Amino acid sequence: MRAFENIAELVAAKGEHLGYGEWHEVTQEQVNLFADATLDHQWIHIDVEKAKQGPFGGPVAHGYLTLSLVPYLVKDVYTVKNIKMGVNYGSNKVRFPQPVLVGAKVRAGVELLDVTDIALGKQLVTKVVIEIEGSEKPACVAEIVSVIVP
Repeated sequence: MRAFENIAELVAAKGEHLGYGEWHEVTQEQVNLFADATLDHQWIHIDVEKAKQGPFGGPVAHGYLTLSLVPYLVKDVYTVKNIKMGVNYGSNKVRFPQPVLVGAKVRAGVELLDVTDIALGKQLVTKVVIEIEGSEKPACVAEIVSVIVP
């Protein structure tokens, strides 16, 4: 975990890779709950037996489930102290190069691409790469935009 004492320290890290988070196992229960929340009940996600016969050899997490894990996975990579809050603002680019099989472990690596001044404080753009344990290809590569309020 990389801990910045304040926003100025974070700004000084622009262009740096900030590190990697902890591994998180993606479970079938998590996939099913995501399917219920998003109304996306495609068989490759929730029908375990049929998915075993499908193109991936088992059920896979929704791509957007993987993306939605970004805040959770990034919290173990870095923190900024002495701020009021940080909020998600959006994404510039998102790709899903490799599906995440249920039972696989994923983690995030974060690079701080840009920091700009905005009315509320600072806008950050980070490149987040969600890796799959044992796989050469990542599950997700995204430019994440967030706001930090001092």
